[in-house]
Amino acid sequence: MIPIRYIEPVYRPPSEAHSLILPVTDGCSWNRCSFCEMYTAPQKAFRPRSPAEISDALRAVAGRHHEPVRRVFLADGDALVLSTRRLMAVLAEIREHLPAVRRVSSYCLARNLRNKSVAELAELADAGLTLAYLGAESGDDEVLRRVNKGEDFASTRDALDKLGAAGITRSVMIVNGLGGSTLSAQHAEASARLINAVQPEYLSTLVLSFPQGKARFMTDFPQWRALDRGGLLQELARFIEGLELRRTVFRSDHASNWLALKGTLGADKARLLGTLRQAIEHPEDAALRPAWARGL
Repeated sequence: MIPIRYIEPVYRPPSEAHSLILPVTDGCSWNRCSFCEMYTAPQKAFRPRSPAEISDALRAVAGRHHEPVRRVFLADGDALVLSTRRLMAVLAEIREHLPAVRRVSSYCLARNLRNKSVAELAELADAGLTLAYLGAESGDDEVLRRVNKGEDFASTRDALDKLGAAGITRSVMIVNGLGGSTLSAQHAEASARLINAVQPEYLSTLVLSFPQGKARFMTDFPQWRALDRGGLLQELARFIEGLELRRTVFRSDHASNWLALKGTLGADKARLLGTLRQAIEHPEDAALRPAWARGL
C-alpha cells in the first residue's frame, strides 16, 4: 500500500498510469465547469495540502523497498495554483527523497498562470516540472462561455505560450462534442485555430460524457443537443482537417472515444483523416468501440 493519503476519486491522465500520484492540493480551485464532474464530491473541496504532509508522504515512499520512482504526477486538479515558492519546495523534496525521478507533471488551469511569469515557470522547469496537462476544452469563446470554463481563446493561448516559452512540455486536451450540434462547426474550427497558434507537443481529444447525468450541464447550456456517433466523428474530422501542425503527437485513445487514433501531426494528418472518413462512411467496417466499452 502506498503511504499517501488519497481522497477518492483520484484522477490522472492516461499517460501517468505508472507514475507516483502525489497530492499537493485536493480538488480544483475553479470547479465551476458545467461539463466536469471530477471534483464535485463533497470530500473533494479545494484545499492545499500542508508542506508537512507532502514531506511526510515523500519520506514514507522513499523509505519503502520498491522499484525506484521515475515519474511523479502532482495531483489534484490544478497543483499549479500553488505559489512558485511552494512548488519549488515540493520539487526540492522530490529531488531529495526520490532522486531517480526523471519527470514531474501536473494538470494546469490557464488561470493558474496569470500571476506566474515565464521566468518563474522556467525556474520550475529547471527544478523538474517538465510536463503540464492543460484542458483547453475548446478554442471557441461562445462554447467556453456556455460551459462556464472561465477562460477564452486569448487566455488559453497566453497560458500555453507561457509554458512553451519556459520550456515546459504541453499536453492539450480538446473535448469532442462540447458545443453540441448547434456549435459543432465553430467549436472544431476555433479549436484548430488555437492549436495551430500554440503548436503544443501533445494533443488529445476525449468525448463529452455524463456519468452522473446531464442536469448540471443543461442548467448552464439548455440549448445543447448531443451529437450522435457520426456527428462526433465528423466534428473530429473537421478539427483535424483544420490543423496545421509541425510536430505534435496526437491521441484520441481515451476510453470515451468511439475511435482510437494515434499519430503525429502533421505527418499523419492524411492517414488519420482517411481512417475517420472510412469510419463515417462505413461504420460497420471500422474498429469502433462498442458502447459498453466507452466511459471515463
